Amino acid sequence: MEDPFRDLTDAELSALELIETFRFDPAEGFVRLDRHLARMARSARVLGLPFRLEAAQAALSGIGGDQPLRVRLSMRSDGVFACSTAPLAPNPPFWTIRIAEARLSSTDPWLRHKTNRRALYDAARAALPEGVDELVFLNERGALCEGTITNLFIEKDGRLLTPPISCGLLPGVLREELLATGKAEEAELFPEVLRTAEAVYCGNSLRGLIPARLGK
Repeated sequence: MEDPFRDLTDAELSALELIETFRFDPAEGFVRLDRHLARMARSARVLGLPFRLEAAQAALSGIGGDQPLRVRLSMRSDGVFACSTAPLAPNPPFWTIRIAEARLSSTDPWLRHKTNRRALYDAARAALPEGVDELVFLNERGALCEGTITNLFIEKDGRLLTPPISCGLLPGVLREELLATGKAEEAELFPEVLRTAEAVYCGNSLRGLIPARLGK
């Protein structure tokens, strides 16, 4: 079987970056940092890239302050890290979501890794209709997958449900934590549940769970 991660051209490999985006909180420090670095290390191992934990930690060593920050940690294919920060505005009370026109493939292995190979997601965000905060992708079976920058969560019959990795999506860090602590469980979900659920959330490690509603 061909390995898509070993079939990259030299130019594609040189341009490849692993990415983690997370929150710095003045009271807590880096939120879920261990999980973020563990995910990056797993992806590096699968992709055959060098990952050095101490180098990642060194890249973050100068970050601090008394305001919440959005932190973006990236690692090039040669193992060199870079870090940038930006002020983090408070969450809005809710997000308006719609279904994206483009479909994801549940068999695409790149969906399992957070990299800069995000053309589909970036194009969708760039074309967000006015008044829409997030687009949710379906896969080839019409099952719900994820948003452009978030995982999807549905509250149904008192249970918090999220699509399984097998549907084709990124294993988000907040998602991982909620599953590991028993606060969420996996279930294949279809678009009609967005209208019948007790609650809908878009979530990531940076912003937590944001209440969402389906727009027209």
